[in-house]
Amino acid sequence: MTAPSAPGGARDPGGRSGPGSSSGADAFDDGGEPPGPPPSMLPPWPYPRWIAHRGAGRLAPENTLAAFALGHALGYRMFECDVRLSADGQAFLLHDDTLERTTDGKGAALARTWAELARVDAGAWHSPPYAGARLPRLDEVLDFCARHDCALNLELKPAPGDARRTGATVAAEVAEGARHAAAAPLPVLSSFDVEALEAASTVAPALPRALLLEGFSPGWLETAQRLGCVAVVGEQSAWTPETAAVAARAGLRRLAYTVNDEAQASRLLALGLDGLITDRIDHFRP
Repeated sequence: MTAPSAPGGARDPGGRSGPGSSSGADAFDDGGEPPGPPPSMLPPWPYPRWIAHRGAGRLAPENTLAAFALGHALGYRMFECDVRLSADGQAFLLHDDTLERTTDGKGAALARTWAELARVDAGAWHSPPYAGARLPRLDEVLDFCARHDCALNLELKPAPGDARRTGATVAAEVAEGARHAAAAPLPVLSSFDVEALEAASTVAPALPRALLLEGFSPGWLETAQRLGCVAVVGEQSAWTPETAAVAARAGLRRLAYTVNDEAQASRLLALGLDGLITDRIDHFRP
């Protein structure tokens, strides 16, 4: 998913700031009943409500182990990140199809072998303290989360033409890793790409899946149900009382991206959403 432009100001309207503030879920819980069936009618949802976008939002180089470590240090226990494949089939973290924005490499990531990708610097673009950070393999991220008892929302981010290979490869690796994981819930596989989710469901049907949506266009519910999704992850402004009610009545959990604004967070939590993905990990308390 693509993050919105940076929000203005580092403090909330009440003057609170930092991970110790009360600006997370409790601060926005008005006690009202969410639309749709009561939560008790849905299966238990074992995931935290607040989710760190790409590991640490904008505070560290996105989709790196350094970002995960910072997010964890600030109290986050669930992370969203982007997974794709190298030319030789290695699953690793990177948002863009190309390397230029977040590494010192050039060109299409899919054109590079993992041996080539492992050498690029994925931290210097962010700030000097992170120079030398590397692109992490998926297995390294799974290991980090297993050791720290953290949950994951893995966005399948295939390069053009690589959707089915990406969905199948990532699902197989996650399923294998889950056999050896401890108490953390299974990673959620999410994607805008229907083909990638289809391939994932074929290879590892037991893994939870979520459909990513920029908007609730006609047919979204049928697609989510056909794919066996347990959740939909909608762009924050697309969630309304109506869309929230439709998803809830269908038994789907409801998440939003990328929630960086205090008023928007309050609105979404009042709708009863189950998860908010944010860049502002130093502001919203998980």
